[in-house]
Amino acid sequence: MIVIPAIDLKDGQCVRLRQGEMDSATVFSEDPAAMARKWVDAGARRLHLVDLNGAFAGKPVNEAAIKAITDAVGDDIPVQLGGGIRDLDTIERYLDDGIRYVIIGSAAVKNPGFLHDACNAFPGHVVVGLDAKDGMVAVEGWSKVTHHEVVDLAQRFQDYGVEAVVYTDIGRDGMLSGVNVDATVRLARALTIPVIASGGITNLDDIRKLCAVEDEGIMGAITGRAIYEGTLDFVAAQNLADELGLA
Repeated sequence: MIVIPAIDLKDGQCVRLRQGEMDSATVFSEDPAAMARKWVDAGARRLHLVDLNGAFAGKPVNEAAIKAITDAVGDDIPVQLGGGIRDLDTIERYLDDGIRYVIIGSAAVKNPGFLHDACNAFPGHVVVGLDAKDGMVAVEGWSKVTHHEVVDLAQRFQDYGVEAVVYTDIGRDGMLSGVNVDATVRLARALTIPVIASGGITNLDDIRKLCAVEDEGIMGAITGRAIYEGTLDFVAAQNLADELGLA
């Protein structure tokens, strides 16, 4: 299992939110490209970017910071990006700029045809992001909880051809309250594509818990606030994941 550092972008800065609230942003770096390089140099095998302004605006906003990150990282590791991706032209531009995987979230739920078209146009480069509370999918920066069950939607999107599902428990994201292993496993068991866990990862115990169920189809774990506030040492986390994966 790979441990994936998150770089959330707001107004060109690297920040973290609590439960998706924009006014709760904590700034961790004013140089996201340098932060990206730091994680690559520490051994990261993938980076997770979110254009927070873009997610709320419904269109790309932090493009300059994103381009600076892809330039800094180069071809060293794949970079995945979500937030404000609503059309095929945006996807094409991001892929041309060095993004490996685009993550489509709210737009996939509200406009499944767009996700289907994206999978057809850019096979191998589309990931779906599903945020859920009590098993129900939330959209629009988590401000609205839908009547869609996360497993049902994920299975439908799997049939479209998405590469993976990023699953976030919105009740735990940014709260350092521990990962929701049961819900993540429940989703992974229902799919044949990989699941990337997100939300609530706090310390090495969470990494151990996810590694114990890695064989269910959990390929990675995204971590943000924990590695910035120091409750999780990134290098120790990836080393532990590697050790347990070999056990």
